[in-house]
Formats: sequence, C-alpha cells, structure tokens
Amino acid sequence: MKDFRGKTAFVTGGASGIGLSMARAFGRAGMNVVLADLDMATAGAAADRLASEQIKAVPVRCDVSERGSVREAALEAIAAFGKVHVVCNNAGVAVGGQLGMVKDRDWDWILDVNLKGVVYGTEVFVPLIKSHGEGGHFVNTASMAGMVSPPGLEPYCATKFAVVAMSEGWYGQLAPMGIGVSVLCPGFVKTRIHESGRARQDKYGGIGDVDPGVAATREEAAQNVLNGIDPDIVGNRVVEAVQNGELYIFTHPAMRSFVEMRFAAILQGFDAAANSPALASVKDHNPTTLLTPKP
Repeated sequence: MKDFRGKTAFVTGGASGIGLSMARAFGRAGMNVVLADLDMATAGAAADRLASEQIKAVPVRCDVSERGSVREAALEAIAAFGKVHVVCNNAGVAVGGQLGMVKDRDWDWILDVNLKGVVYGTEVFVPLIKSHGEGGHFVNTASMAGMVSPPGLEPYCATKFAVVAMSEGWYGQLAPMGIGVSVLCPGFVKTRIHESGRARQDKYGGIGDVDPGVAATREEAAQNVLNGIDPDIVGNRVVEAVQNGELYIFTHPAMRSFVEMRFAAILQGFDAAANSPALASVKDHNPTTLLTPKP
C-alpha cells in the first residue's frame, strides 16, 4: 500500500503505547484512525490529542477476546468513516512464570487476547476489505519473543510465535486479493506492557498483578520496558514497512544475533538428522512449493 490519504486505519489497543503510535503515524500519513480499546476514557483522550494534531480519530470500545465485540467495533468504524483499509491487530498482554506456576485463567487470558484477538481481527475485517475492492493491509503485533523464547516467558512467547506463524500463512493467502500482511516484532518499547494486569477483564480474574516471567522481578521487568525506545519510532517504522510491503517488521537490528543463534541451533538439528543412522534408509523429499512466503 503506497497511498494512505483519505483511507482508514483500525488499531486495537489504540489508546496508548505502540497502538497509539501507529495511529499517529498513519494519521500523519493522511489516514482516518479508529482507536479500538477496552479503556474508553483513555481512548477518548487519545482521540482528542490526535485531533489537536489535525488527525481524524474516533474511539470505539473493543474487547479483542470476544469476536462479537470486534465485529461491533468494525461496524462502528465503518459507520464513522465508510471503509477500513489498514487493520493493526495490536492489543496484547504479558504473562510469564515458572513451569507449572502459571494459573489457568492467566493462560486463558493471554491466549484469548494475544492469539485469538489477532484471529478475530483478521477474520472480521478480511471480508470487509474485500468488499470495497480497494486493497488493504494487516499489521499483526508479535514481538522479538515471537522469534526467540527466553525461559520463564513461555505463555507470552507461545502467543507471539503463533502470531508470526499465522501472519506468514495469511501473507500468502491474502496477497492474490490485494491485501498485504506484516508482522511487527519489536524489542523493548517504552509502553505499559509490564502493567498488563491493569486492564484484565473480570472473566480472567480482574485487575491485579501478573508475573513478568524471565526470572525477573516486577521492578526489573518495568525497567526493561521503560528503558525501551519511544513508541513513535515504532509507528513510523510500521508506516515505512507497510509502504514497502514488508512481511517482517523489526525495530531493533542489534537483536539479530539472538535470532541467528536460534537458527544456528535449528540447523545443527538438521545436520544431526542428516548424519543419523536411524534415518539412513529415508529418501529425501523436497516439497514442490515453499512452506513460507518470501517478503
């Protein structure tokens, strides 16, 4: 997507953090923006702030853990601006902890928000974008935790690896329809992800503290986040990547080495398989099509 002027972006978790930064960046590029969030007070204030920057913005309530809520928010967005072209499936929460210590309701919460929320946002909006025939783009927020998995952060990483995998598949499925897909994998960004429990719905236990995982205290987890890069840098990077049709959007090039270490370990596994006596009788089979698309 090259021209954003007069089009509309729908951003979940749009009231603050990376969501608000993407809304601001798309707005500055000429788009109308919809701030979809659970916290309507914060979303309303954010919309007013964007309006003071000459960006057309409206807040809508959206609980991404419920398909019906996403559908209602989509209809509100269309009522406000007629069409939606860019969808940022961005709302997310963080949960960590030692093996066997993560509560069932925390597993439910993070899976429903981080994973199913992306599914609902995509499945609701694909037919709406197809219907206007002007093309569109999905930006699905994963994380560097969708590329590497530190001990103690398995619930968060499981959802973010899933977002990467789904985005890779949808990239190939939606391209023939003129709809692009990008997966955003930021490192530490100065947001409030370390305070995820501030907005936890009652069905998951309500507002409260959440274990940050990665063998960190809550103070250490907060410090990592608060020392991160400015969210507006991420928003500008996203607009740049969407214009270029990039599948993977990274914000911390220095973290490349962590991914390379993971890939090296994977390749070692293939080397071990190639030299395995147990596999000596297995004939090699190369698929005729690629399993993942090239950006």
